[in-house]
Amino acid sequence: MNPILPNSIIGVLGSGQLGRMFAIAARRMGYRVHTFSPESDTPTGQVSDFEINAAYEDLDAVRDFARGVRVVTFEFENVPSATVEAVSEIVTVRPRGDVLHTTQNRLREKNFLSKNGFPVAPFTHIISLQDFAKATFPSVLKTAGFGYDGKGQSKLLSTADIEPAFAKLNGQEAVLEGFVDFEKEVSVVGARDVFGNFAHFGVIENQHVNHILDVSFSPANVSEKIFNEAIEITREILEKLDVVGVLCVEFFVTKDKKLIVNELAPRPHNSGHLTFDACVTSQFEQQLRAVCGLPLGSTEFLKPCAMVNLLGDIWEKGEPNWEKALELPNVKLNLYGKAEARNGRKMGHITVLSDSVRDAIMLAEAARKNLA
Repeated sequence: MNPILPNSIIGVLGSGQLGRMFAIAARRMGYRVHTFSPESDTPTGQVSDFEINAAYEDLDAVRDFARGVRVVTFEFENVPSATVEAVSEIVTVRPRGDVLHTTQNRLREKNFLSKNGFPVAPFTHIISLQDFAKATFPSVLKTAGFGYDGKGQSKLLSTADIEPAFAKLNGQEAVLEGFVDFEKEVSVVGARDVFGNFAHFGVIENQHVNHILDVSFSPANVSEKIFNEAIEITREILEKLDVVGVLCVEFFVTKDKKLIVNELAPRPHNSGHLTFDACVTSQFEQQLRAVCGLPLGSTEFLKPCAMVNLLGDIWEKGEPNWEKALELPNVKLNLYGKAEARNGRKMGHITVLSDSVRDAIMLAEAARKNLA
């Protein structure tokens, strides 16, 4: 199996910040990057060699894109299956299209996890009001497809919440999940190469505000038992899916110290952005290495690290005070090149490396506060 070497062209389906950081890693290693998405002047397109603007449903344009690259990967999962199939006719896609098919739909994802014995919350497929007959409370109703950052979700506390929540689905199929009384949320970003070798970035701890990731830090404050179990579950999931590339597993740690798999993301993950500054090999370089058939890199952390997200809310009073934030010498600023700041929109992040996680979190939050 011949590796795809530097100076080759890598194709990326999608054009957000994940693709941007992937393109930066790829160009640093001497690759060229072509990106395909319906948008123009995108975060990925700004640093790619070539940006193709067309609808994912325009399969002729998709095939033209595929003919110009050596391998294709993706930076978000909501790419239509037909698009991936059209690319696959011409060039290798990593991870494969069936990995995307499984993970872009909550019902298929939950069925995969349950069938293979991975720990998941109890769930029910919802297509009609009758499907709520055995509902327990509290529970969470989630659209089966195209949900992220809490979108398409409703919390149900009693039978009175069922009809309003079902009406909000507008005919979409959904999954009703038992509510998990969790202590914390953690994630593991894993990578698997063409030979089945596995690497990981340890366990990262995450804190959310309004369903959007707010702070991530590593190492996570978890027991050795939880750490080892999270890594092993991640490894087994990548193997069962036969992933070549990067995949993140999001976990709940319950109050009785058990792990529940919440979601899978078959690409680099927001919680792994801190690896861009904190690790010998970032999650984005690892994705590149894996999809190109190269050996996986070291995932060693240089120091304890924390990351805080920068949402569009910070721009409400005008341009943030970048100079004030950057007065702190350990601060690394990463902006995504998005022209319009909107409330809740991820515009960038700040990472801080320090001698302890506690100090890193404190400095990162202080830097973000200085932006206002």
